[in-house]
Amino acid sequence: MAQTYKQIQKQIEQLQKQAEALREGEIKGVVDRIKVAIAHYGLTAAHLGLELGKGGARRPRSAARSARAANAKFGDGNGNVWSGRGPHPHWLRDALKAGRSLDEFRVAGASAESAGSAKPGARVAAKKSKRAPSKVNYSDDAGNSWTGRGPKPGWLKAALDSGKSLQDFLK
Repeated sequence: MAQTYKQIQKQIEQLQKQAEALREGEIKGVVDRIKVAIAHYGLTAAHLGLELGKGGARRPRSAARSARAANAKFGDGNGNVWSGRGPHPHWLRDALKAGRSLDEFRVAGASAESAGSAKPGARVAAKKSKRAPSKVNYSDDAGNSWTGRGPKPGWLKAALDSGKSLQDFLK
């Protein structure tokens, strides 16, 4: 006699319950063996890498991570580093929300000047430009200027619309 849809669904349900019971038994056996190994070797959560989110020690995983650490201006001593550029990383954001200050995370050798908060009067070396600086070609009596490169600024467009010519602003 052929089985009905309901009978097959009931068999599937019974088999799923059996499978889940077997899985739970296997998991219990694995956990018990792990507990024995932890007790035998005296392992801690830090040994197993389970304290990463709670300030546990981390080692750099790659040469790229080591290079980032070498360029870091801020770090927490647990392998978390930040160059000082871009948005604050999550580890730093959480620490700042907890009331800690940014200066607490400054890496030794990373001066305040290099982190973007230059001291008054301190000279910062200018970056070399690949092309010569633009000369001001057009200006008005109000101090507005335009080099002739790029789109025309609003003050010049308004002046040209009022009837003046570009030659009136040539200096």
